[in-house]
Amino acid sequence: MDGPSDHDLMAQAARGDERAFRILVARHTRRALVIARRILRNEARAEEIVQDAMLRVWINAPRWRPEAAFRTWLYRVVVNLCLNDKRRPADVPLAQAGDPADPAPDAGAMLEARERDRRLAAAIDALPARQRAAIVLTYQEGLGNAEAAAVLDISVSGLEALLVRAKRTLRAAFDNER
Repeated sequence: MDGPSDHDLMAQAARGDERAFRILVARHTRRALVIARRILRNEARAEEIVQDAMLRVWINAPRWRPEAAFRTWLYRVVVNLCLNDKRRPADVPLAQAGDPADPAPDAGAMLEARERDRRLAAAIDALPARQRAAIVLTYQEGLGNAEAAAVLDISVSGLEALLVRAKRTLRAAFDNER
Protein backbone atom coordinates (compact mmCIF):
# COMPACT_ATOMS: atom_id res chain seq x y z
CA MET A 1 0.00 0.00 0.00
CA ASP A 2 1.54 3.26 -1.14
CA GLY A 3 0.94 6.54 0.60
CA PRO A 4 -0.45 7.26 4.03
CA SER A 5 -2.04 4.50 6.12
CA ASP A 6 -5.80 4.09 6.42
CA HIS A 7 -5.48 5.18 10.03
CA ASP A 8 -3.79 8.45 9.03
CA LEU A 9 -6.28 9.04 6.23
CA MET A 10 -9.22 8.53 8.60
CA ALA A 11 -7.69 10.94 11.08
CA GLN A 12 -7.44 13.52 8.29
CA ALA A 13 -10.99 12.76 7.07
CA ALA A 14 -12.22 13.24 10.64
CA ARG A 15 -10.89 16.80 10.40
CA GLY A 16 -12.81 17.31 7.13
CA ASP A 17 -10.04 16.54 4.64
CA GLU A 18 -11.94 15.50 1.49
CA ARG A 19 -8.75 14.50 -0.35
CA ALA A 20 -7.91 11.96 2.36
CA PHE A 21 -11.45 10.61 2.22
CA ARG A 22 -11.26 10.27 -1.59
CA ILE A 23 -8.08 8.22 -1.23
CA LEU A 24 -9.85 5.90 1.25
CA VAL A 25 -12.80 5.55 -1.12
CA ALA A 26 -10.54 4.76 -4.07
CA ARG A 27 -8.56 2.29 -1.98
CA HIS A 28 -11.51 0.30 -0.58
CA THR A 29 -14.54 0.68 -2.86
CA ARG A 30 -13.66 -2.18 -5.22
CA ARG A 31 -13.36 -4.78 -2.42
CA ALA A 32 -16.44 -3.42 -0.64
CA LEU A 33 -18.39 -3.81 -3.90
CA VAL A 34 -17.20 -7.40 -4.28
CA ILE A 35 -18.44 -8.20 -0.76
CA ALA A 36 -21.80 -6.48 -1.29
CA ARG A 37 -22.33 -8.20 -4.68
CA ARG A 38 -21.62 -11.60 -3.21
CA ILE A 39 -24.05 -11.08 -0.35
CA LEU A 40 -26.84 -9.39 -2.29
CA ARG A 41 -26.44 -11.00 -5.74
CA ASN A 42 -27.62 -7.68 -7.19
CA GLU A 43 -25.22 -5.24 -8.85
CA ALA A 44 -27.39 -2.13 -8.48
CA ARG A 45 -28.22 -2.75 -4.81
CA ALA A 46 -24.54 -3.53 -4.08
CA GLU A 47 -23.49 -0.18 -5.55
CA GLU A 48 -26.15 1.63 -3.50
CA ILE A 49 -25.05 -0.15 -0.33
CA VAL A 50 -21.38 0.74 -0.87
CA GLN A 51 -22.30 4.37 -1.58
CA ASP A 52 -24.32 4.42 1.63
CA ALA A 53 -21.42 2.83 3.53
CA MET A 54 -18.97 5.42 2.21
CA LEU A 55 -21.37 8.22 3.12
CA ARG A 56 -21.58 6.80 6.63
CA VAL A 57 -17.78 6.68 6.80
CA TRP A 58 -17.61 10.39 5.88
CA ILE A 59 -20.36 11.38 8.32
CA ASN A 60 -19.00 9.25 11.19
CA ALA A 61 -15.31 9.92 10.56
CA PRO A 62 -15.00 12.23 13.61
CA ARG A 63 -16.32 9.41 15.84
CA TRP A 64 -14.12 6.66 14.38
CA ARG A 65 -11.85 5.01 16.93
CA PRO A 66 -8.90 2.98 15.63
CA GLU A 67 -9.58 -0.12 17.77
CA ALA A 68 -9.85 -2.17 14.59
CA ALA A 69 -8.38 -1.69 11.16
CA PHE A 70 -10.31 0.75 8.98
CA ARG A 71 -10.91 -2.00 6.42
CA THR A 72 -12.51 -4.22 9.11
CA TRP A 73 -14.76 -1.38 10.24
CA LEU A 74 -15.78 -0.52 6.67
CA TYR A 75 -16.54 -4.14 5.78
CA ARG A 76 -18.62 -4.50 8.94
CA VAL A 77 -20.66 -1.46 7.86
CA VAL A 78 -21.10 -2.92 4.35
CA VAL A 79 -22.09 -6.37 5.64
CA ASN A 80 -24.59 -4.93 8.14
CA LEU A 81 -26.17 -2.76 5.44
CA CYS A 82 -26.39 -5.79 3.13
CA LEU A 83 -28.00 -7.94 5.81
CA ASN A 84 -30.50 -5.21 6.62
CA ASP A 85 -31.28 -4.87 2.92
CA LYS A 86 -31.89 -8.62 2.59
CA ARG A 87 -34.35 -8.51 5.51
CA ARG A 88 -36.33 -5.74 3.81
CA PRO A 89 -39.20 -6.92 1.61
CA ALA A 90 -38.36 -6.91 -2.06
CA ASP A 91 -39.51 -3.95 -4.10
CA VAL A 92 -42.38 -4.83 -6.38
CA PRO A 93 -42.87 -2.93 -9.63
CA LEU A 94 -45.75 -0.51 -9.24
CA ALA A 95 -47.74 -2.19 -12.01
CA GLN A 96 -47.62 -5.50 -10.13
CA ALA A 97 -48.36 -4.02 -6.72
CA GLY A 98 -52.07 -3.61 -7.46
CA ASP A 99 -54.43 -1.55 -5.41
CA PRO A 100 -53.98 -1.47 -1.66
CA ALA A 101 -56.60 -3.36 0.29
CA ASP A 102 -59.24 -1.17 1.89
CA PRO A 103 -59.21 -1.98 5.61
CA ALA A 104 -62.83 -0.90 5.99
CA PRO A 105 -65.42 -3.65 5.76
CA ASP A 106 -67.23 -3.85 2.45
CA ALA A 107 -70.80 -2.61 2.08
CA GLY A 108 -72.28 -6.10 2.49
CA ALA A 109 -70.40 -6.72 5.73
CA MET A 110 -71.44 -3.32 7.06
CA LEU A 111 -75.10 -4.03 6.23
CA GLU A 112 -74.89 -7.44 7.92
CA ALA A 113 -73.27 -5.91 11.02
CA ARG A 114 -75.89 -3.17 11.14
CA GLU A 115 -78.70 -5.73 10.81
CA ARG A 116 -77.15 -7.96 13.47
CA ASP A 117 -76.83 -4.96 15.83
CA ARG A 118 -80.46 -4.00 15.15
CA ARG A 119 -81.66 -7.55 15.90
CA LEU A 120 -79.56 -7.68 19.08
CA ALA A 121 -80.94 -4.33 20.28
CA ALA A 122 -84.50 -5.56 19.61
CA ALA A 123 -83.81 -8.82 21.49
CA ILE A 124 -82.34 -6.90 24.45
CA ASP A 125 -85.36 -4.59 24.44
CA ALA A 126 -87.63 -7.65 24.65
CA LEU A 127 -85.91 -8.95 27.81
CA PRO A 128 -87.57 -8.50 31.21
CA ALA A 129 -86.52 -5.17 32.75
CA ARG A 130 -84.07 -6.55 35.37
CA GLN A 131 -82.35 -8.86 32.86
CA ARG A 132 -82.11 -5.98 30.38
CA ALA A 133 -80.63 -3.74 33.11
CA ALA A 134 -78.07 -6.44 34.00
CA ILE A 135 -77.02 -6.78 30.33
CA VAL A 136 -76.85 -3.01 29.81
CA LEU A 137 -74.80 -2.39 32.95
CA THR A 138 -72.28 -5.20 32.43
CA TYR A 139 -71.88 -5.49 28.65
CA GLN A 140 -72.81 -2.08 27.32
CA GLU A 141 -71.60 0.14 30.16
CA GLY A 142 -68.65 -2.06 31.14
CA LEU A 143 -69.38 -2.27 34.88
CA GLY A 144 -67.94 -5.15 36.84
CA ASN A 145 -70.33 -7.67 38.36
CA ALA A 146 -69.93 -6.27 41.88
CA GLU A 147 -70.62 -2.72 40.75
CA ALA A 148 -73.59 -3.72 38.56
CA ALA A 149 -75.02 -5.75 41.46
CA ALA A 150 -74.68 -2.72 43.74
CA VAL A 151 -76.50 -0.53 41.20
CA LEU A 152 -79.34 -3.06 40.98
CA ASP A 153 -79.28 -3.54 44.78
CA ILE A 154 -78.86 -7.32 44.51
CA SER A 155 -76.10 -9.77 45.36
CA VAL A 156 -73.37 -10.65 42.86
CA SER A 157 -74.80 -14.17 42.55
CA GLY A 158 -78.24 -12.62 41.89
CA LEU A 159 -76.71 -10.50 39.09
CA GLU A 160 -74.97 -13.55 37.63
CA ALA A 161 -78.28 -15.44 37.63
CA LEU A 162 -79.95 -12.53 35.77
CA LEU A 163 -77.12 -12.54 33.21
CA VAL A 164 -77.37 -16.30 32.67
CA ARG A 165 -81.13 -16.08 32.07
CA ALA A 166 -80.72 -13.04 29.79
CA LYS A 167 -78.02 -14.72 27.70
CA ARG A 168 -80.08 -17.89 27.41
CA THR A 169 -83.06 -15.84 26.18
CA LEU A 170 -80.90 -13.90 23.69
CA ARG A 171 -79.27 -17.07 22.38
CA ALA A 172 -82.68 -18.68 21.92
CA ALA A 173 -83.95 -15.59 20.09
CA PHE A 174 -81.04 -15.74 17.64
CA ASP A 175 -81.24 -19.53 17.22
CA ASN A 176 -84.94 -19.22 16.30
CA GLU A 177 -84.12 -16.72 13.53
CA ARG A 178 -81.80 -19.12 11.70
